[in-house]
Amino acid sequence: MHYSVMHGAGNSFVLIEAPRSEQDKGEDLSGLALRLCARFTVDGLIALGPADDADFAMLFYNADGSLGEMCGNGARCAARFAVEHGLAPDPERVRIRATAGLVRARRVTAERYEVRLNDPSVVDLRREAPVPGGTERCAYVELGDPGIPHAVVEVGPEAFEDLSALRERGRALRHSPAFPRGANVSFACLTGERSVRAITFERGVEDFTLACGTGCGAVALSLILSGRIPDGPVEIDMPGGRLRVTLRRTGDTATDILLTGPTAVVEEGELAP
Repeated sequence: MHYSVMHGAGNSFVLIEAPRSEQDKGEDLSGLALRLCARFTVDGLIALGPADDADFAMLFYNADGSLGEMCGNGARCAARFAVEHGLAPDPERVRIRATAGLVRARRVTAERYEVRLNDPSVVDLRREAPVPGGTERCAYVELGDPGIPHAVVEVGPEAFEDLSALRERGRALRHSPAFPRGANVSFACLTGERSVRAITFERGVEDFTLACGTGCGAVALSLILSGRIPDGPVEIDMPGGRLRVTLRRTGDTATDILLTGPTAVVEEGELAP
């Protein structure tokens, strides 16, 4: 079985092609995700296979073997993989069937790819989340249906000086009863009119990752809808690199959330049977 190790702004994955019969064996792919993510020290496994209404289907598994609804940086890497391996004939119009819904992507340059994230199905800008010792106020967004759950907390620049404390705060929020399916937790700090520094504690990885694409979408959406930053492109600096988000504001929600950033191929090879 051929594999590629790729990353999008540091968010890393093993990508494989899996026939429909293998896609149906969720437990097998879950176990494979556990093994390969540990072996290659990556954030997730992406299995690509046939789809009836898209160029290919994408199943995304977290490092703990759990199935994720979608992954923004993973979808960007998958689009590049599909273009370079002949699964997507038109690099300007790549269609991906993800668990959260149909995702569209395109090649911007040889290494830079853009993906249209799923529209939000839930937007709650003022959610109170119980945590040990008190309550955190955050924005809560679900992208797609079933939606990827994201909590967004605005913090000051000093919060990034103690990542251990921020990690514990993220872990507590990730398990808050305010989020029945758990949540990815992004901490965001304004650094300019349309620039943000952010870091995400990811559900399924259970730690900070170098970047989170859907987390960037949730951060931009919540900050724009709450009036903290004006409409327009948002540059988001995550530990692994810079990602750009644009969206179309429509009343109290948004559509056409576009995530753009770099991709990289780290290694390729064959997995032993």
